Amino acid sequence: MPHVLLEVRLLATMSRLAGPIRGAGVVLISLFGAFSVSSPLGWALFAFVAVTSVADFRLPRVALPVGFVRVVVLSVVLGGAGGQWVLTVLTTTLITWQWQWPPRVTVPATVALLAVQVATTGPGVLVRAVLEPVLARVAHELLRRSSRRVDVLRERAAEQNRAAAVVLDRGRREREYLALLHDTAAATFLMAAHGGDPQAVAAQARRDLVLLAERDNAQGTVDLGAALTAVARDSEVPVRVSAEVVPVPAGVALAFVRAARELLANVERHAGAATAELTVSREGRGALVVIRDDGRGFVLDDVPGHRRGLRGSVVQRLRAAGGSAVVDSAPGRGTTARLGWPADD
Repeated sequence: MPHVLLEVRLLATMSRLAGPIRGAGVVLISLFGAFSVSSPLGWALFAFVAVTSVADFRLPRVALPVGFVRVVVLSVVLGGAGGQWVLTVLTTTLITWQWQWPPRVTVPATVALLAVQVATTGPGVLVRAVLEPVLARVAHELLRRSSRRVDVLRERAAEQNRAAAVVLDRGRREREYLALLHDTAAATFLMAAHGGDPQAVAAQARRDLVLLAERDNAQGTVDLGAALTAVARDSEVPVRVSAEVVPVPAGVALAFVRAARELLANVERHAGAATAELTVSREGRGALVVIRDDGRGFVLDDVPGHRRGLRGSVVQRLRAAGGSAVVDSAPGRGTTARLGWPADD
């Protein structure tokens, strides 16, 4: 499960490092021990420890029994003369066992080693030999629980981020659908309410159904120039078109088509323009669409907030597709709309 990833990594790292730490530790301890004993027996035991430490580095499956035998040999051969050498090797072994194996393995092995140590050197070693591995096990458990807690918190944060992303996407889809309804059904109802030609209203309604049916089904690549040329051809206002071949994702092209259709519909309904101009060109790896008219123009700040034409059907639609839309207009100067989309690198 995702929420235990950090815990698993931590335990795996501790288990992987425990053997090399134990092997290096007992070799270094035995080197000083051999110097302190300063006898052929001491150097022979050092060589024995160095050879058996290979299991700690390379053979983790047999490292526990090898470590057990190593401590028993040192305890039996040196006895009380081993002093700190035997005791330090013992505690190093017991501590690193706690990092590498579960209690069901380490507890019986630890008890057996302590019994051997008491039999060879007496009970004086018990306090240190018991306390240090217990503290090592407690530290191990605290680290494990802390890592599990961190994983749980990270998973909860990820769930909250996913939920927030779903809410944002749902809001975007709702805004897009409202804009689409404005462009299709609302415009068709307005045409019918003003006594439009029944055949024209029926044709427009069929186009609306096609657009509504294709919602959220935009895939592939589309030539934006050809798509917007077709939109200009359907406009009631004469449109001069200058279009390059600009391939864009179908979803982006659909946003441009709907935005351009809304802008040309506004020219027809409100601008009183004799002509309009539409240009489609590349801008870097992206696309730039400019729609101009020579109509009466308007003041942008005077557009009522409930009018969704420019805001919902043009600006927000392009923004949702990863692009941008800027409309510039003034009374008597016509209107210019610049629609841009920067391709992803």
